[in-house]
Amino acid sequence: MSTISAFFHHIAFLVIILTLSFEMLLLKQPLTLASAKKIQRYDAIYGVAAGLIIIIGGLRVMYFEKGADYYMHSAPFIIKIALFIIVGLISIHPTMTFLKWNKSLKQGVVPELSDAQNRKLRGIIHLELTLLGLMILCAAMAAKGIGYFGV
Repeated sequence: MSTISAFFHHIAFLVIILTLSFEMLLLKQPLTLASAKKIQRYDAIYGVAAGLIIIIGGLRVMYFEKGADYYMHSAPFIIKIALFIIVGLISIHPTMTFLKWNKSLKQGVVPELSDAQNRKLRGIIHLELTLLGLMILCAAMAAKGIGYFGV
C-alpha cells in the first residue's frame, strides 16, 4: 500500500504543477472565452489535486511510511508542510479571480483582465511553482533523513 499511496501522492503533485503551468501559458496569450474556461477548469483540477495531496499525504504520514513521530521531527518535512500551506493561501487570489469570471462566461463575454491583473496572476503562479519546486527538495531531504532532529 505504501508504494501505491506514494504513486498517487506524486501524481497529484504532478497534476498541480501541470495545471499551474497550463494556467501560466494561457495567461501569456490574449484571453478568450475558450482560454478563460480552460483556466477555470485547470484551477478546479488544481483544487482537487491539492485535496488529494492532503488526504493521501496524511494517510502516508500516519499509516504507510515512517510514522508521524518521524515526520514531526524532520525539519525539511515541516518546511514542506509550511510551503504547502503558503502555496494554498496565495492560490486563493487567482482562484477567486477565476471564479469571478463565471458571470461573464455564462453571458458569452470574455472576462476583463487588465495588464496589471494579468501580471499579478502570473507572478503569483510563478511564486507557487517556485515554492512547489522547493517542496520537492524538502521531500527528498526528509526521505533521506537530512534535517532529522529526533532521538
